[in-house]
Amino acid sequence: MALLGALLWGIQIANASDNQALDRFGLKPRRIEGLWGIVTQPFLHESYQHLLSNTFPLLLIGWVLLLSGVRVFLFVTGAVVVVGDAATWLVAPSGVIVGASGMIFGWMGYLLARAYFTRRLKWILVAVALLIFFGTLLGNLLPNVDSGTSWQSHLCGFVVGVGVGWLLHPRRGAAPRRPRRVPPAVS
Repeated sequence: MALLGALLWGIQIANASDNQALDRFGLKPRRIEGLWGIVTQPFLHESYQHLLSNTFPLLLIGWVLLLSGVRVFLFVTGAVVVVGDAATWLVAPSGVIVGASGMIFGWMGYLLARAYFTRRLKWILVAVALLIFFGTLLGNLLPNVDSGTSWQSHLCGFVVGVGVGWLLHPRRGAAPRRPRRVPPAVS
């Protein structure tokens, strides 16, 4: 996760030194030239402040997800970025969308869904800890008056993360019931 954080900061330093010129590769909803943004959106940020606000949740939530294993991390991240950003491309208003927060919300959605679907104590404790430290972020899943924040990206990432949790950890149904033995009718 430190490498990912360093990569994002390196990209931001290069982007800021070039007057944020790389932001042109961000997600542009419903525009063909904006499709590149599906994979580049998490790596671009509009300012140092924007990246700073994403860094702590990215490092901590990403690290918690990475504890599940590299394959799970890569699968969840790939699904959240590709499917979540494609959904954002379809539903977000026009403009350029950049930032790792959609991916972060996807990771969070996966971790919360994993706790719900597996019902294992360790994953429930992880989910409770996430809610204690980052529960206030969930308010960013709702429409807001700050037009500079893409709540659509947050929501799409979160929903895809929950979907991946459901896919990887299907909830086991209740044990099948045994039919009750019905006493014979008395005539």
